[in-house]
Amino acid sequence: MTVSAQSAPDVLHSLVGLPFAKGHGTGNDFVLVADPAGDRHLAEAEAAALCDRHQGIGADGLIRAIRCRELPEGAAILAEEPAAEWFMDYRNADGSLSEMCGNGVRVFVAFLLDQGLVELAPGEVLPIGTRAGVKRVERREGGFAVDMGPWAFIDPQQAEAVASDATVEAVGLDVARPALSVTMGNPHTVVALAEPAELEALGLYSAPVVEPVPPHGTNVEFVVPAEPLVSGGVGSISMRVHERGVGETQSCGTGACAAAVAIRYWAGVGAPNRWEVAVPGGTVGVAFIPGSDGREHVELSGPAVIVAHGLLG
Repeated sequence: MTVSAQSAPDVLHSLVGLPFAKGHGTGNDFVLVADPAGDRHLAEAEAAALCDRHQGIGADGLIRAIRCRELPEGAAILAEEPAAEWFMDYRNADGSLSEMCGNGVRVFVAFLLDQGLVELAPGEVLPIGTRAGVKRVERREGGFAVDMGPWAFIDPQQAEAVASDATVEAVGLDVARPALSVTMGNPHTVVALAEPAELEALGLYSAPVVEPVPPHGTNVEFVVPAEPLVSGGVGSISMRVHERGVGETQSCGTGACAAAVAIRYWAGVGAPNRWEVAVPGGTVGVAFIPGSDGREHVELSGPAVIVAHGLLG
């Protein structure tokens, strides 16, 4: 559901006095609300109104900080990791629930620190509950690094046999392009483009058409490899993204991970395990690391900034 410009002020009227913060990770921006005891449920319409860029605060998504024990979804998190006190209750800009946001979880931890809800020294790790499971966030100089968990192909059998499992049409592309769908706890479809001019020409004001579309929809990443692709053992790519339920954003953390997964897969044997992903809002790091579960995990690193505090009124 998307709140219309006419209805947003009426919806926001019921939230007068709500404390909030505004933060971003490489331009991917969020409204953040602290609700430790679960006293303030923010419905789909309220989240969409807050994120409205014309008559609300404006953001790519809404993050509510709530203790895991206060949410039904938190029971599974606490069973997996009893130390995961906090849950990132995340909604897209249209108010729909989302499983995970890689930039958002970094900003979420910055918000917890900003609000004095946690302490985290450089080098320490904080487990966070999300709808995609427990994410472990390490504080580092200049930002945070998140173990995003294992990656997987959305259709493992098809992806293992071929280099693509879908096609994507988009404004600015002359023909439909082959693509590969990857899950990072949420769905992504990655398209490789030949040159920066193709990336710049995309009209992502309109949602790309993916065929076949994954069961729960998909985020679509358009990627251009650097020339050379690898320098000093680190791969480099540039990316633009159209996010499900949002539209084009300046950055997408899980999308950066998915893009690195796909390009590394296409590059084949010898492709590096460390990548720099340039997005319109900055640059994030992606690394492939061994997980404690014996599977290959993806680590996302980058900045997180709280830029403002306010009261809705």
